[in-house]
Amino acid sequence: MKTKLTKEEQEILDSFERDEWVPVKNQAKRKAELMTYARNTLKKDKRLNIRISERDLTELQRKAVSEGLPYQTYVASIIHKFVNGKLIDVKS
Repeated sequence: MKTKLTKEEQEILDSFERDEWVPVKNQAKRKAELMTYARNTLKKDKRLNIRISERDLTELQRKAVSEGLPYQTYVASIIHKFVNGKLIDVKS
């Protein structure tokens, strides 16, 4: 049975097959660094209170449900993407 790969998965596989991947020299140290970065990125140690319209809140909650996320997590992910320049405006 052949697995259907996404475009991104196929690009990764092709890159691997061209021997473009280089092993990490100190894997334990690098893993610890990445775990620290992840913890600091995901750490939620500040609170933000805002007032928005009921209509906007209802729409945020609806979209969060379609993404399978609690709405506060969904809002936090939108803010995170925005501050990192990864929020893409797509016109419907």
